[in-house]
Amino acid sequence: MHFHGTLEHMTIDEIIGFVGGLDGVLTIRPAPGDGTPDISWGDTFFYYAPDGATSTTAQPFATVVTKNYSGDEASRLDRPDTFRVNIAAGKEAFTRWTGHEPREPASTEVDPSTTDTVIAHPVYGTVGWLAVVNPGERTEASTRELLRAAHHLARSRHERRADSTTR
Repeated sequence: MHFHGTLEHMTIDEIIGFVGGLDGVLTIRPAPGDGTPDISWGDTFFYYAPDGATSTTAQPFATVVTKNYSGDEASRLDRPDTFRVNIAAGKEAFTRWTGHEPREPASTEVDPSTTDTVIAHPVYGTVGWLAVVNPGERTEASTRELLRAAHHLARSRHERRADSTTR
């Protein structure tokens, strides 16, 4: 599924291929019949899990969502061919991109439905998540860089936890 002209943006499959190619990534794509809640079907969750399994407390470091969730409708993901990449970018990257700390209010609010723009996640921005609706020409490189950074943070957290349990 590739678009041409002004709608040219990264595809979900390109994003899954890119993130899935990073070391130790477990990609979970809920689907009918796998026991996952049907609201999650069609979405993708990325975990740093070098052993190929996540603990029940594991948080994804990035997700791709294809629809509105209750309380998270501001990105208008009900539009055709619209999805959002959500990235646990961490405080430094969040502040660099938004100009404010995660828990501080934004001086200028960006419409969360704006495409091809790095924004504070409309729900999880307060914990340092960034989001991009339909990453395209302007944000493809940044989206990849932020996904790499989120992967690095998740790997570091995992290694710190592993170190503390082996002592």
